[in-house]
Amino acid sequence: MEAFECLLDRRSVRKFREGEIPDETMVEILKAAMYAPSAGNQRPWHFVVIRSRKTLERIMGFHPHAGMLKDACLAIAVVADTNGEKYPGYWVLDCAAATQNLLLAAHASGLGACWLGIYPKEERAKELALLLDLPSGIAPHSLVAVGIPASAVPRPERLEPERIHNERW
Repeated sequence: MEAFECLLDRRSVRKFREGEIPDETMVEILKAAMYAPSAGNQRPWHFVVIRSRKTLERIMGFHPHAGMLKDACLAIAVVADTNGEKYPGYWVLDCAAATQNLLLAAHASGLGACWLGIYPKEERAKELALLLDLPSGIAPHSLVAVGIPASAVPRPERLEPERIHNERW
């Protein structure tokens, strides 16, 4: 898939059909996530792949927008090791970049994915950290539902020239 096509056609997919995602595909998607830029090249991210239906159901119990996990093949929690940060607070940006790479790689692999916000919602972060048994200093950032799309989602027109400013506002 050509890069611009991938960027413009990626959509949040919330409806999935049955099927399996091969481990090799997951490794490639996570590899792409790990190639995201990060402050000082610290790469604070870690990823927790969640396939357990019971765990996915528990997430739906505390995350108000996680209904798509019911049919998703799996979810990936993007978390950050904040121990010994060289650039405090930049883990949020770093993990956002990794999450975007993950979403694009899933789409390029023919899968659908949807970013579920965890950070900065403290209650969601606390619940996810407990559920995944995250150690101290490991901060939840986002959760990505991944599956086989039930249907194609068309590309809307999003170019808004009035939002482009040259030199000054």
